[in-house]
Amino acid sequence: MVQSQGPESLTIGQLAAGGNVGVETIRFYQRKGLLDTPTRESGIRRYGSEDLRRLRFIRQAQAAGFTLEEIRELLELDAGEDRSRARELARRRIQALDAKIAEFNRARDALQRLATECGAGGKGPCPILASFDV
Repeated sequence: MVQSQGPESLTIGQLAAGGNVGVETIRFYQRKGLLDTPTRESGIRRYGSEDLRRLRFIRQAQAAGFTLEEIRELLELDAGEDRSRARELARRRIQALDAKIAEFNRARDALQRLATECGAGGKGPCPILASFDV
């Protein structure tokens, strides 16, 4: 942020930079109703520290694997402090992540087994390449 500007005077570009996203991402979140679109002041929309906090929350929630709809609900819960619902959403997300981790572990184990078989030599096609035969 530029030194002379306060936290309530960010342009969309500065907001995007502060959230490590592009300007189009800000606009996308606005269209989805996750971020407010401020009115123009002297032809320029100005964003504040709450907008930056919200943007960073959205990005962190996405990194945790929440859908945009789940993020919308979490943002609404943030205002109402509904801890039980937020906890339930987090638990569901953890279960989904655990399932993905298990799936990735199975894929890694299968590929490791194929790589070992391929490295063992032998006749015929490499088991890795043969496994992709449909």
